[in-house]
Amino acid sequence: MGWRGGEQEDVELPTMPEPSNSPQHALFVRHLHKHYDDVRAVDGLDLMVAPGECFGLLGPNGAGKTTTIEICEGLLAPDSGDVELLGLRWDRDERELRERLGIQLQETQLAEKLTVEETVRLFRSFYARGRTVADVIGLVQLDEKRHARVGKLSGGQKQRLALACAIVGDPDLLFLDEPTTGLDPQSRRQLWDLITEFKALGRTIMLTTHYMDEAEMLCDRVAIVDHGKVIALGTPQELIGSLGAEHVVEFALLDGAPPLEDASLAAIDGVIAARRLAGGYELQVSALHRTVPALLALLAQRRLELAQLTTHSATLEDVFVSLTGRQLRNE
Repeated sequence: MGWRGGEQEDVELPTMPEPSNSPQHALFVRHLHKHYDDVRAVDGLDLMVAPGECFGLLGPNGAGKTTTIEICEGLLAPDSGDVELLGLRWDRDERELRERLGIQLQETQLAEKLTVEETVRLFRSFYARGRTVADVIGLVQLDEKRHARVGKLSGGQKQRLALACAIVGDPDLLFLDEPTTGLDPQSRRQLWDLITEFKALGRTIMLTTHYMDEAEMLCDRVAIVDHGKVIALGTPQELIGSLGAEHVVEFALLDGAPPLEDASLAAIDGVIAARRLAGGYELQVSALHRTVPALLALLAQRRLELAQLTTHSATLEDVFVSLTGRQLRNE
């Protein structure tokens, strides 16, 4: 994963309490396991989501987050472990859970010849209680498309319609699996606003995403999952703070330049950790105003020229790369 100028402290995970039948947690997962042949998709995973919380589940490809979500949604059976949602369990409370959960999958296939209103009305018929069709259509800002056929909608409009179908039953717990994948920036922002409005009603949201800015914007807490386990848990600010770095410096040298030694980069003033990237280097730093001049002085001493130099404040993306050694990618 790279080299460090100082030791980084591990993120301490909270001890999980014993399961309870009371709905003090919107979602409680303990010692969850799911294997596919020799692959451990979920390997003893623990989660606890509080009522009214927007909780983000982040992980690289194959980390186990989608399998975990599908088990929580009742779409997959675990090999072992406890799963409680709103104090209920799938093996004894399936009917009530179906009434109280809302689910938006990564890809929602809707009948393209139905209109927006007909689609929402169909999904509303699945629930004994819920919101009115007109209310939900207005909430997702599709009033002008009420009579438009689904097949004529843009990608962003289809995602908003999928969200409408997920919330028309007025769920207490809403699962959103990669809700903004493939959307343009404006459509993503519109969906963020809708999710924020839903959370403001006091409802709980479980969100998976591969956009770190989305997780930072929407989530009260996030869990980073890798190899079927939670490897970090906390608020976005807590996880960013765990790096011990306020800024990140990325740079590349001109083609043909000799590589810089690990020890040279680790010794630069203000450097906390360093990584070699494809075609360049990354430095996690505590004092940008000291590190950049020291880096430039080192390059000048070696008679090396920069091809690129960028800086940014530390983000969840940097935490993720530091912990997993990988960029977060869409599955």
